[in-house]
Amino acid sequence: MARMTQTPEAPGENASRLDDDNLTRHEAAERAAAVSVQSVTAHLDLSGAERPAAATFPVEATLHITYDASASEQTPFLDYLGASVEALTINGEDRDASTAAGDARIQLDGLADGENTIVVRATSRYSRSGEGLHRYEDQDGSVYLYSQCESADARRILPVFDQPNLKTRFTFSITGPDAWLLRSNSPVSSQETAGKGMTTVTFAETALMSSYLIGFIAGPYHEVTDEWAHPDRDLTLHLTVLVRRAMADHLDAENLFTITKQGLTFFHQEFGYPYPWGGAEPNAEGSARGKYEQVFVPEYNAGAMENPGLVVFTERLIFDTAATEAQHELRANVIMHEMAHMWFGDLVTMHWWDDLWLKESFADYMGSLAVDEATDFDTAWVAFANGRKAWAYVQDQLPTTHPIVADIPDLQAAHQNFDGITYAKGASVLKQLAAYAGRDAFRQAAQRYFARHAFGNTGLSDFLSVLHETTGKDMHAWSQAWLETAGIPILEVEVSEDAVSIRQTGTDPSTGGQIARPHVVEVGLYVLDDDGQLSLHSSAPVEISPEAPDGLTPVPGLVVPQDQPRLVLPNDQDLTYAKLSLDPESVAAALTLPLNDPLARATVWASMWSMVRDGELPAPEFIKAVSELGLQIPEAAVVSSLLRQADAAAERYTPASHRQDVESRFAARLAEFIAEQNGGDAQLAAARTLASLSLRHGSQLDLLAGLLDGEASAHGILGLEIDEQLRWAFLQALVAHGRAAQEHVDAELEAKRTARGAIAHRMALASRPERRVKDSALQQALSGTDEDGQELSNDHLSAVIDGFGADPQNLTSGYEPEYFASLNRVWGSMTLGNAGRVVRGLFPSVAHLEPGQTASEHPAAVRTAAWLEENPDAPRALRRLILEEQDALLRSLSAQANVGS
Repeated sequence: MARMTQTPEAPGENASRLDDDNLTRHEAAERAAAVSVQSVTAHLDLSGAERPAAATFPVEATLHITYDASASEQTPFLDYLGASVEALTINGEDRDASTAAGDARIQLDGLADGENTIVVRATSRYSRSGEGLHRYEDQDGSVYLYSQCESADARRILPVFDQPNLKTRFTFSITGPDAWLLRSNSPVSSQETAGKGMTTVTFAETALMSSYLIGFIAGPYHEVTDEWAHPDRDLTLHLTVLVRRAMADHLDAENLFTITKQGLTFFHQEFGYPYPWGGAEPNAEGSARGKYEQVFVPEYNAGAMENPGLVVFTERLIFDTAATEAQHELRANVIMHEMAHMWFGDLVTMHWWDDLWLKESFADYMGSLAVDEATDFDTAWVAFANGRKAWAYVQDQLPTTHPIVADIPDLQAAHQNFDGITYAKGASVLKQLAAYAGRDAFRQAAQRYFARHAFGNTGLSDFLSVLHETTGKDMHAWSQAWLETAGIPILEVEVSEDAVSIRQTGTDPSTGGQIARPHVVEVGLYVLDDDGQLSLHSSAPVEISPEAPDGLTPVPGLVVPQDQPRLVLPNDQDLTYAKLSLDPESVAAALTLPLNDPLARATVWASMWSMVRDGELPAPEFIKAVSELGLQIPEAAVVSSLLRQADAAAERYTPASHRQDVESRFAARLAEFIAEQNGGDAQLAAARTLASLSLRHGSQLDLLAGLLDGEASAHGILGLEIDEQLRWAFLQALVAHGRAAQEHVDAELEAKRTARGAIAHRMALASRPERRVKDSALQQALSGTDEDGQELSNDHLSAVIDGFGADPQNLTSGYEPEYFASLNRVWGSMTLGNAGRVVRGLFPSVAHLEPGQTASEHPAAVRTAAWLEENPDAPRALRRLILEEQDALLRSLSAQANVGS
């Protein structure tokens, strides 16, 4: 690698550098050129974790590295976001930790050329934000710990080179209470007493892996075990699922193990490379035993994290209240997504976060594929079309959109690229790639990729190379079109008397340039059948070339009947990633007639939602269609998604002059539908939507109060279980309108003290329609502390923000100046995760136009534009959040302006 030079540091610059927690791509490249890491051994002393309000824990780390002084002029440093560094030793020589360690880095002056041993003794902080080693105290006083280290939060737990391409082997040990389960990525290798009531567990050395994948749990977890054996290889995995004790009665371990075993069998067949983690290395006889543990934890920031051998999930996936079939399918998808990461991401890892798609896009695609092909669920791609893709379409129309292969200059940018582009658009494009290249060629490419790059780091060109080998196609041209440009292609149907054509257009919102991509699609013609539904009449495969004259591609053999309802769907089977612009007759049919194909239904409804957001379909018309047609759809995942979209359409895309009437009719239809059903997923989804709608609209509060009082039958409602989740949702709506007081809220929590209840209780208190309550909630959110000055955990911070926003009486009007004035302070004082919660959660996103007012003239839009102009030097990640919120605000206001009187 070419030697890279850097300007010598001026006096005083070193201290600033050591406090900088935003590692850049340039710094990471310099460090990787000079340093290789042979091993890391670390001990975490968690013996004091049970003490009330315990905040810190001791850690000792020993790193064996090789240093090439000629490769870089940058002095290497360790990443560490701890409370303090007590001692630093390099090659047996003590160094002054007070000068070597800053708030974010530990300078490694005096490294020898060649082999070095670094020892650090330090004190780390327990997390309350879900980043690092999170400490959770349960309602019964039990303490649970778990780690979350992506993208660079291993440095919150121990001193480490926290970048993905400095892989190493880790050996961990943990000291904790005897009664606790102590787990890490690898199996236990030894255990010994560590004083009264304490034990120290040492774990086997890991295989080569990146630091963001280290995993720990500690606490009185409840566990259930099972075993999986490879059908053809001599490979056995010990399976475990773990939850906190309060969730043990709700743990459906048998279902979880069934999905897990189906996934392990599927991925071994698909990838052709044996599971490489949790000690699964062949012995002298060629057999192997390993472990695959899945732990479900509270206050988790994401859906799950793919730590090798110790996968962590949000415990929202353990259903302690009623759960729809869609929720069960979603859980299966998350399990498969994380399992795919054992190969895509863990075994083969991107060099830097530019190629985050090499793991997340693949895991998102493979997750849906595995659910579809390996489990009993049969609507995986339906849920994907109406859910994940909708996320991607929203993200890809923002001014901050980016190519799937992104430009990630630093860690703050990396943190924000865990988004709808990297996940859902990437997965959509991979689905198109499988259609373009052929499924077998795609599978062979994955197998070669793992065999060639196992335990290594890769970039875009590495995967394109194996694709070229297996397909014989120029994948670089395909990559430039799909992976290296941003924006959504639009496929527009053009119908004449004797022909159907598809016109491709599109603009990259980040550059303004035109985009055109190759597509392999099916174009479907749906006509009215004898049952009054739109049914597939005929379809035609079409290859859309980016070089098509005027962007127009004829569809051979498709003849559209005249003078009868019909729908032409240019992305039948949802094979490609594109926004669909249906012709007027197709739109009219979609809004008034049921469509009998599940995947086509999901694709068409996704198109309708895009039209609402684009101001092409008035929100009231969409809500009416959802109320009449959407509620009759058999797939619960689609019904749930449509109801959420209709709720958002009423709140954000309906002008103030229409909103009361639209919401009254929507609420009445939901109430009517709930009474029409006798149990079932659709009834439950409607009840949840009615609760959400009632936070701001009060026409059905009497019904909610009656349901809370056990009077469902008096309202003609049968089969609806008013469980803990619904009780709190109904009560929060009543509180927001002043129909329930604090004593009702307190009594509800006292009747059933759970983690869910504690969060819901906090939101309900912040929902009370009193100015002093709203003022207090705002201060709590902006400071990240409760009314007593104690740090709020991530979930409780969100609850305060949500409660503040539940404001049907508009008591929070006028808070915006304080919000915008606080942004830079919030960003600088909180973790990235919690700061993002505050910035997005408090943004004035719900606004309505006054008569004659344009979107850009609205006071919220004016204030946002002013902040962006006045803060050009604000952190790029913060500006990105505000730009995205600004775009959503202007989009909703513009859509309102397009609704007729």
